[in-house]
Amino acid sequence: MIALIDCNSFYCSCEQVFRPDLRNKPVVVLSNNDGCVIARNKEAKALGIPMGAVYHKYEDMLKRNKVTVFSSNFPLYADFSSRVMKILNEYSNKVEIYSIDEAFIEIPFKKDYLSQAVTIKNEILKQTGIPVSVGIAKTKVLAKCANHWAKKLDDANGVFILENEIMEDIALSKLAIGDVWGIGRQQAQKCEKLKIFTAFDFKVYENKKRIQTIFTKVGRQIQDELNGIKCLEVSDVIEKRQSIQTSRSFKPELTDFDDIAAALSTYATRASEKLRRQHDNCNIITV
Repeated sequence: MIALIDCNSFYCSCEQVFRPDLRNKPVVVLSNNDGCVIARNKEAKALGIPMGAVYHKYEDMLKRNKVTVFSSNFPLYADFSSRVMKILNEYSNKVEIYSIDEAFIEIPFKKDYLSQAVTIKNEILKQTGIPVSVGIAKTKVLAKCANHWAKKLDDANGVFILENEIMEDIALSKLAIGDVWGIGRQQAQKCEKLKIFTAFDFKVYENKKRIQTIFTKVGRQIQDELNGIKCLEVSDVIEKRQSIQTSRSFKPELTDFDDIAAALSTYATRASEKLRRQHDNCNIITV
């Protein structure tokens, strides 16, 4: 089985470790030039603060709702990330660091998966103060799906396991196609034209040749993974990328130059994180 461990509202959680008085209170983190919001905790999301919100446009709203605002501190977040990943290495021989706040790990077969997940979750919280969600399933794409429900369902207590096909089908039928790992907004629109609205619809879509034609080999792999066929292995070797892209939609739409510059700065920071993670340099930057 494969587990996806995802740190909850990671940047905000790092700041809250030093401010326990902010637990259960809205918190946001701004980009390195304080231009826009790059992280929100659950309470801030509930207030309707969007990712990428331009700070000066939301400043009054944040003050009215007593939202605590932090400037980003990337060295701090990297340190917390390193500590979380080190703990994961104690529980698995294969740990794939997917991003600063996410990792896939292999869990040995026939383990008590629930007990193992709860132990990992509690140990990370105890040693670092960072809350995490754990999703466990047969494949990476299904583990991503399980993690989605670990975060969404209050009674899951941060752990969700897809142990059999019946559970998988129920979970996938309630997951919008746009929320499937690897399916972007444009791909989701193509899916809807094929009457594919949920992850389950994608799983059972019979014309596999059409899937590969429209969504390339990646789309076919996603479909296979949703069917429990492992295509994407957990790899503890970081492969160096020849190019790195950070691509996001602006929500809300931005038209002011300074607002766009702030957003681009944020996305450049994310790309730089990936570059540093592979200990590399770059020759060309394009926007």
